[in-house]
Amino acid sequence: MARVLDGKAFCLSKVAFHIGGSSEIFCWITREEPCKLHTLKMTDNGVNGVLHREKVLTVDNMNPHVKRVEYAVRGPIVQRAVQIEKELREGVKKPFTEVIKANIGDAHAMGQRPITFLRQVLALCAYPDLLEDNKFPEDAKSRARRILHACGGGSLGAYSASQGIECIRQDVARYIEKRDGGIPCNPDNIYLSTGASDAIVTMLKLLVSGEGCSRTGVMISIPQYPLYSAALAELAAVQVSYYLDESQCWSLDVSELRRAVTAARQHCNPRALCIINPGNPTGQVQSRQCIEDVIRFAAEEHLFLMADEVYQDNVYADGCQFHSFKKVLFEMGPEYSDKVELASFHSTSKCYMGECGFRGGYMEVINLDPEVKVQLTKLVSVRLCPPVPGQALLDLVVNPPQPGEPSHATFIKERTATLDDLAEKAKLTEQVLNTIPGISCNPVQGAMYTFPRITLPGRAISEAKEKGQAPDMFYCMRLLEETGICLVPGSGFGQRDGTYHFRMTILPPTENLRVVLEKVGEFHQRFTDQYS
Repeated sequence: MARVLDGKAFCLSKVAFHIGGSSEIFCWITREEPCKLHTLKMTDNGVNGVLHREKVLTVDNMNPHVKRVEYAVRGPIVQRAVQIEKELREGVKKPFTEVIKANIGDAHAMGQRPITFLRQVLALCAYPDLLEDNKFPEDAKSRARRILHACGGGSLGAYSASQGIECIRQDVARYIEKRDGGIPCNPDNIYLSTGASDAIVTMLKLLVSGEGCSRTGVMISIPQYPLYSAALAELAAVQVSYYLDESQCWSLDVSELRRAVTAARQHCNPRALCIINPGNPTGQVQSRQCIEDVIRFAAEEHLFLMADEVYQDNVYADGCQFHSFKKVLFEMGPEYSDKVELASFHSTSKCYMGECGFRGGYMEVINLDPEVKVQLTKLVSVRLCPPVPGQALLDLVVNPPQPGEPSHATFIKERTATLDDLAEKAKLTEQVLNTIPGISCNPVQGAMYTFPRITLPGRAISEAKEKGQAPDMFYCMRLLEETGICLVPGSGFGQRDGTYHFRMTILPPTENLRVVLEKVGEFHQRFTDQYS
């Protein structure tokens, strides 16, 4: 029973609740002490008097920040695409025979062939008995032995150090030094990660703090890759949007950064600036001058720079070149290189490798406060270590076959062919989309996507709003239902009000890509005619 003394509740002993005369629920209390009285909600399902307790975790009492998370790349469009694939397998008649998922940068799922050397070494590492097989070249065997020697018990199945296997971090450091023309790289500043995404979220966790107007604001580009908006929602940080200039091939103007940070300081504390170069979903490649301007801006505004550079090998357009933020930072001199805090990210999932499933990546940190670095190392240790097969794959990416080694010629041939094929498809995508009335597409300078602008009739926009959908979501859902082509609406990445887009990967094989582009054109014409 319970007594109330001086406005406080005290539990005294066993309390029995009788519900429907069929069950008793007892609460045993061994001490007389203040307690909160909670209501135990029970429901009678009417079957043999069985009572069911309500769920402890419900959508009403779960973490509210998680409910704010959205990830368009695998959102409602993709969920419907999976349902349609199941319907096709069950014999449901559709105006198409297969679903083409052009929504995500999953190279191998789209038919890109793995690089032979990468898979040979991984096979040897996963099953060392193959080291006795004469079918494998000696340089692949040598690389596998080196990796296995660095693994606990000589096995990929063992945990590694939380920061990553030391010899692989050393190889990453040498790769960065070579890429950046000899600028030193300390392996202790390298953190191997579960793809680039895990490292990005880890860094955001360190940055986010405060409440109310002191909450951390993080500047992200619009359009943006939804990882950033989703992570910020989960961490209860403030998204500070800055817009890329579509009329100038999605370029970044520092005056827009200034506008965004000035406005944000009225309601949050902007602390970080995220850059994606080459761009996702927009496919632009930043000029060196632009990168210098961004670094100066970050220094002036006292912002932490996060450079997402996972597409650094994917540069196609004439006159475009990848410049790493670290290289430009150090070439600008000590005024910047000694002060600006930078985290840069790379991955095995993109470029010519396309090895998304192995989840390999790294982060390099520059000018990080030593005490914060201790906290970073602690934070990554909570997850024990990144996947060791992914670490092994990363080692092969940063330390590929060298001239004179047996695998070098084949490696260069396959790497070049893959990147040339992507360059051809980038140009094809731009050319074909720009022939479709009502669609305009900027040059795909880099990365693996195009983000064309679509003109939608007013009636279509009105009908979409009546259905409670964003107009480009309505458009993409209709495209999926009528053609089997799965694209992601621009609203899932962010866009200026009154404009509509979709993101499409350029990864399908060339002939399949031609078919996709042709079907998109035919659909757009039908859709426009229907709603005009």
